[in-house]
Amino acid sequence: MAKLTADQRKRIPKSQFGLPAKKGKNGKNAAGRGAYPMPDKTHARIAKAYATRFASPAERAKIDAKANKILGKGKKKNG
Repeated sequence: MAKLTADQRKRIPKSQFGLPAKKGKNGKNAAGRGAYPMPDKTHARIAKAYATRFASPAERAKIDAKANKILGKGKKKNG
C-alpha cells in the first residue's frame, strides 16, 4: 500500500482530498486537512476502496467523482 507520512499528508492541498475538512461549530476548519487523500492514482484507487466500506452514499459519490477524474475514467475517447 502507498504510505503517506504525517508531514507528506500535511503538504497535500485541500483540493486533493476526497472530503475536505469540515467546518467546526465556531466556523473554523476542524482539526486535520480532510479525509481520503488523493495526491496520485494509487491513492485515488485506495480512496475508492475505503469509501465503498466506510463512507455514506453521498460521501462516496463525491469521492468516486474526484477519484475518477484523477484516474481518467469517464472521459470519452474520440475516434
